Amino acid sequence: MFKPKFTINNKIVKNLTFIAEARAIILNAPLVPKWEVSLRRDALLKSAHSSTAIEGNPLSLEEVTKLAEGREIMVRRKDKQEVLNYIEALGKIPDFVKITPFVKQNILDIHKVVTKETLEDPKDEGAFRDRQVVVGNKITGEVIFTPPTTNQVPDLIDKFLEWFNSEVTKEIDPVIEAGIVHYEMVRIHPFVDGNGRTARILATMTLYKRGFDAKRFFTLDDYYDHDRPSYYAVLRNVDQKSWDLTEWLEYFTEGVAVSLKAVKDKVIGLSKDIKVLKEKGQTALTERQMKLVEWIIEKGRITNSDVRTIFNISDRAALKEIKKLVNLDVIKSKGKGRSLYYILV
Repeated sequence: MFKPKFTINNKIVKNLTFIAEARAIILNAPLVPKWEVSLRRDALLKSAHSSTAIEGNPLSLEEVTKLAEGREIMVRRKDKQEVLNYIEALGKIPDFVKITPFVKQNILDIHKVVTKETLEDPKDEGAFRDRQVVVGNKITGEVIFTPPTTNQVPDLIDKFLEWFNSEVTKEIDPVIEAGIVHYEMVRIHPFVDGNGRTARILATMTLYKRGFDAKRFFTLDDYYDHDRPSYYAVLRNVDQKSWDLTEWLEYFTEGVAVSLKAVKDKVIGLSKDIKVLKEKGQTALTERQMKLVEWIIEKGRITNSDVRTIFNISDRAALKEIKKLVNLDVIKSKGKGRSLYYILV
C-alpha cells in the first residue's frame, strides 16, 4: 500500500490552526441564502478559471462566467470545452464522494469528464496513458520531472487507491489528506493530459468527502494560478528518491489558509449586522435547494421540467420547490408559458 512520507512541522501546524479558526468563523456566520449562493458561485467560477488557466487555457474569468451562464463567446472550441468540462466535474463532486470504495474506473470517469472532446486522440479521454510523458510547464516549456514508466501506472494507482480507501486516511487531517492526494496523482501522472485538473478535482473531492468544505465556499486553484512559478517549483522540489512531501504540504496548507482567509473576510463583511439577520429569520439553503442552485450555475437556467427530472417528482411538487427559492429571493422567473424558466437573482 502507498505510504506517504511527511513531517508535521511548525509551519504546517500554524497553517492548520489558522485554517481551523477561519473555517469555524465561516461555518458559524449567519448568512442569507442569496449570499451563500453568491459565495458558492464565486468559488466554482474561480476554480474553473484558475485550474484551466494553470495549464494554459487563455479564457478570462469574465469569459468563464459568461460560459457558465450559458452565453456564447468567441473563443477556440477546445478552450471553451475545457472550462465547461471542469465546471461539470466540480458539479459532480457530491455524486463522486458517495462511491465506496473508490476504484480505478471512478478515476477514469473523472478524467473523462475533465477532458471530454479536448484531446487530440479521443481514446486518451478517460484512459490511462499508453506512452511515456513528462510533467512540464506548458507556458514556459520547462520540464519539471519525468513520471513513472507507463507500465508502472496501473500498480501505482492500485496502491494509491488501497491507501485512499483505507481507515488510515481517517486519522489524517483532511487538508493534509487532500494535499497528499493532489501530489500523488500528479506524481504518478496516469494520463496523457489533464493530470493536474484531475488531481485538483480529487483533492477538492477529498475535502468534501471529509466534511471539510461542506459549504463549498472556497477554491484552491485560485492560489496556484496566482503564482504559477511557485506551484511548479514546489512540485519540482520534492525529492524523487525519498518522496518526502513536507515542503509540498507546507505550500498546500498555506494555499488553503490564504483561500479561507479571503472567504472569511468576505463572510465577516457580509454578516456584520447579525442582529438584523436574526430578526429576519434568514436560514441557510437546504441540500435539495443547493442542488437546484448548482444546476443553474452549471446550466445558466432551470425549468419546472428540470426540477421534476432532478428529483423524480410531480409537476406540483417541482413548482413548490421553485417557489421556495423565489420567496427566498434566490431565483427569479424569465419568460412566460412554455418558455418560462428561472435564473439566479
